[in-house]
Amino acid sequence: MTKPPVLVKPDKRARTLAALAELCAREPRFARALELCGFVADRRRPADFANLCRIIVEQQVSVASAAAIWRRVLEAVQPFEAATLLAQEEAVLLGCGLSRPKLRYLREIAVAVQSGALALHELPGLPDHQVQAQLTAVKGIGRWTAEIFLLFALDRSDIWPAHDVALQEAAKRLFNMRARPDVKRMDKLAQKWRPHRGVAARLLWRYYSVTNQKQVP
Repeated sequence: MTKPPVLVKPDKRARTLAALAELCAREPRFARALELCGFVADRRRPADFANLCRIIVEQQVSVASAAAIWRRVLEAVQPFEAATLLAQEEAVLLGCGLSRPKLRYLREIAVAVQSGALALHELPGLPDHQVQAQLTAVKGIGRWTAEIFLLFALDRSDIWPAHDVALQEAAKRLFNMRARPDVKRMDKLAQKWRPHRGVAARLLWRYYSVTNQKQVP
C-alpha cells in the first residue's frame, strides 16, 4: 500500500525552503544533493513516551526490522504507556525481537517517566541543551537518541546527530571524502551550517537514501 503524502504546514515549508536556500549558498554541493533528491519532507513524530521508546528500538537495525519489532511491541503493550510496559513480562517483550539491552533501556525510560524524573510534557518549553541533558540523564538514552528526539519530535532546527552512520556516509559521498568522517569531524563540518544543521541533516539522509537506489552521475 502506498503511504499517504506527508502534509507540511505552509509556514514550515517556507522555513525549510529558506533554510535550504541558505545552505546551498554556503555549500554549493548541497544544491547538487537537492537537485537529485527534491524537497526534504517533514518527518515529525509526537513528542511522547512511545516515540522515545521507538527511537531506542530503531537503533542499529534495518528499517524493516525496526518496523517489525516495533509493531510486535505495540501489540504486546496496550495501551503503550510506562505502567503497562513495566507490567508486561520480560519473556513476552524479548519475544517481540527486543534485545536484552534495549529492553533494559525501555524499562529505564518507563521508570523515569512514571516516577516523574523525566517529564516529557515539559521538554517542548526547554532549550535544546536542557532537553538533551534531561534525556541523557536516563540510562540508555545517549546523544544520538536525544538528538533524534529533538529533531523529529520537538522540531528543533539546529540539531546535528553526528553519530549517525547514514549521515556520516552521506557526507562522505557528497563531499568526496576518502573515509567516512568521525563524530569530531562531523561536528566541525557542520559548524558553518548553523542554525540550519537539522535541515542539512534531513537533506543528507535523503541523499543517502536516493544514492543507495541509483548511481549518482
